[in-house]
Parts: sequence; structure tokens; C-alpha cells
Amino acid sequence: MTTEPVAPEASQATAHGSAPDGDERKALGNQAARGVLVTVGSQVIKIVLQVVGVVLLARLLTPGDYGLVAMVTAVIGVAEIFRDFGLSTAAIQAKTLSHAQRDNLFWINTAAGAAFTILVFFCAPLIAMLYGRPELVQLTHVLSFVFVLNGLGTQYRADLNRRLRFTALAAVDIAAPAVALALAVVAALAGAGFWALAVQQIVLSVVLLIGNGWTAHWVPRRPRPAPMRELFTFGWKWAGSVFIGYLGNNVDSLTIGTRFGSVSLGLYNRAFQLLMTPLGQLRGPTTKVALPVLARLTEDRDASHRYLMRGQAALGLTLVIGLGLVIGAAEPITSIFLGAQWTSVEPILRLLAVAGIFQTLAYVGLWIYLAHGLTTELLQYTVISVSIKVGCILLGSTWGVIGVAWGFALAPAISWPLSFWWLSRKSTVTVRPLIMQALRISALTAAVAAGSYGACEWASAGGRWLQLPAGILGAAAVYALAFLAVPVYRRDVTGVVQIVRSGLQRKAA
Repeated sequence: MTTEPVAPEASQATAHGSAPDGDERKALGNQAARGVLVTVGSQVIKIVLQVVGVVLLARLLTPGDYGLVAMVTAVIGVAEIFRDFGLSTAAIQAKTLSHAQRDNLFWINTAAGAAFTILVFFCAPLIAMLYGRPELVQLTHVLSFVFVLNGLGTQYRADLNRRLRFTALAAVDIAAPAVALALAVVAALAGAGFWALAVQQIVLSVVLLIGNGWTAHWVPRRPRPAPMRELFTFGWKWAGSVFIGYLGNNVDSLTIGTRFGSVSLGLYNRAFQLLMTPLGQLRGPTTKVALPVLARLTEDRDASHRYLMRGQAALGLTLVIGLGLVIGAAEPITSIFLGAQWTSVEPILRLLAVAGIFQTLAYVGLWIYLAHGLTTELLQYTVISVSIKVGCILLGSTWGVIGVAWGFALAPAISWPLSFWWLSRKSTVTVRPLIMQALRISALTAAVAAGSYGACEWASAGGRWLQLPAGILGAAAVYALAFLAVPVYRRDVTGVVQIVRSGLQRKAA
């Protein structure tokens, strides 16, 4: 059965699925470059909002408040994975998607969201029993409505992403957290305590739904017959990988919450929110830019390889290098952004930055799995990597919260090379150049961390407000020296600059 494309520009491949020609590759590259530029720009603004929120709310709420909300979200977050069922990613990855398929996906996601709202609502006493905190019942009741709100908005967002409407997505992604943060601060000032964080999450989902639905410019029609099997096959395998990954990513919070209580979890959660959440906000959308492009370049190995190399360089020479700065300047960062009651967060922040480095270096592997439809292989690898993470974290918990952070950092350092080894066996992508480039980035990151730490120590007598700029200058000096003295770094940086220029030229045109 033939399908009608949602929009002519949604797929650059021919009707027979052939690789794009030269002009199409150039146009696709320009769209990708602009998408990266718009996406990264919006994420920078979101990170500013995130940091402002951390700074403000950390001074209005207690570690216990954060710990209570983290207890609930660590458990109910797994339902969000199955609420989506991987169908948003399946819709983005599909080479063609009919209006009927899109409408069916909308109703499926909405029904799943409503079902999980009901399920989580009535499971609230069990969550409270798990942690021994009766106040979690009402908190879980309120947060359960996030599922139906997200279910309604899932396919609107996927549709905007599929049509490469990154500017519209960026506008909504900025407006939603800004409104949610403003109302959360008002609630916190009014003495709402942990309920301010619940308000933030509900408002965020409402604004995302309204914004994405308004900008998508379509109203779902009733469900009707359409070929859905391939979408479900891709979706359930992807959802399985995400589910296993989620368990691995939250075993630290579950372990701390059940063994060490809400205050310890609140401290760990603040380090996570200060670093890993903004990192995810920057890193995650790059997949939404890369996936539709790489999916159309799967038959052009040279073009695909160039895109992957530049994509890894873009992530490594920005985000990974930035994590090196965090490792070196963790002391003034913690003191300035969180305040006196959060000083014990500093070693946790350093260890989470180490974890973020290896997670980001492995991110290009995720692009390859998804673009080539290797969801079974991704699921197999995810089982292995999560098993490593669970083992490391449970072993580390013997030494308390810091031990958990050590386990969280060690696990991706072990899993990252395994991912590339697995890809070398299961895909046609040549991974050796990617590995060598990643090792170069790692070496530069270590040097940046050392330069930043040394500068902070040198300026320690001047206090935190002198240490942080000194750390930034130390990191920048090392980065500049590497650019000037080492040709291979100069070449990598030049490639990233070309991506930015392409995006700017496309935007100007």
C-alpha cells in the first residue's frame, strides 16, 4: 500500500529509497547545519534558564524537597518510556509517513498517556511504601497527569522534527521552561516547598503541548486503516533499549533514595540537575538533527562518514571540553551556583562530569544504531552496558553517595569502547577513525581539566569569584595552545567552524 508523505520536504530520498544526489546532499547538509545551529542556540538559552532555576530554587528549597520529587520521578519515569513506546522516534526515522499513520500514532500515544496516568495514580501508595514516605502519595497523584499531557503532544513534536522545523521547536523549547520556572519560583516564594517542583513539571508539559500543537498546524482525524507494523517494530525495539537504559540511568537515584534517604538524594540530584540535565538538553536534540539526515545518507558511505566525524568533533570540542572545565573548576562552580548548604556536592559534580565525557563520546554510536535501523543490536548492547552500570553503582554504594557517583562515572568509561566494537561487527560504518578522534578529544579534555584546576588553585586566595574566571582562562589557554600547536586539533576545530558557517549562510539565505 502506498503512503502519502506528510510534507514534500520531509524526505529527500527518491521513491525507490536511493541515496540523494549531489544537489540534494548539499541542501540536506545546509538544512542539517542550520538545524544544529538553531538547536544548539536554543539549548544554550535553555541551559541558562536551567542554571537560573537551579540557582534560585536551591536557595528557596531544601535538599529534602528535591529528594522527595526525585524519589517519585525516578520510579514513574519508566512509565513515560512505555507511554511513548518509541513511536515518536519511529515517526522521525521513517522515510515516508502518511497522514493516516500520523493520526493513528497521535491517538495511540494519547491513549497510552491516559492509561499510564490512571495506572500511576492508583500505584501512588506503592511508591510511598517503597520509600517509607506517606507524603509521596499526593505528589504522585499530581505528577501522574504529566503522562496524558505528554501523550497528547508527542506526535506534534515528532512531526515538527520530521519536517526539520527546528526554529519552531526551539521557540517552544525556550518558552515552556521559562514559564514553568517563573511559576515554580512564585510557588516556592509562597512557601509551597516541594510542591513548587511539581508545579514546574506540570506547567512545562502544558506549555509544550500547547506550543507544539499550535505550531504544527494540523488537527488529528479519527483513526483509520494504515500500515503500522514497521513503525511498531522499530518503536518497541527502541523503547526496549530506552527502558533498559532508563533503569541503568536511574539505579543511582533509586539506590540513594532507598538506602540513604531524601536529603542525600537531594544533594545528588542537585549535582545531577546542575550538570547532567543541561548536558542532556544540549546533547539530546543533536540526535533529532542527525537522525533524519543520516537515515537519508545510509547508502552514501563517504557522505555519512564525513557527517559522523564532524558530528563527533562538534560534540567533543564543545560539550566534552566544557566538561573538562567543570572537573577543574568544580569547587567555585558549586559554591557560586548552589550556595553554602550544598558544598558536599563538589566531588559528586566532578565524577558526574567524567561520566558525561564518556557518555557524550558514545553518542555518535547511538546515531549509527538508529539511522541504520539496528534497533535489535542497540537493545543487545544496551543490556550489556546497563548491566555494567548497575554492577558498578551497587558496588560503589558500599562507600555511600560518593561511591555511587564513582560507579556512575566508571560504567560509561567501560561501556564506551564496547559500543564501537559492537558497531564494527554489526554495521558497515568504519569506526576506527571515530575512535582515534575520540581519543584525541579525551586527551585535550584532560589537559583542559588540569589547566582549569591549576588556575583555580593559583587563585584560591582570592575566593570563589576569582577562582571561577581564573579556571575558565586556564582552560581557554590550554585549548588555544592545542589549536595553535597541534595541526590535527586545528583541523577538527576548523570542521566544526565550517558547520557553524554553513548554518549561518543557510539562515541568511
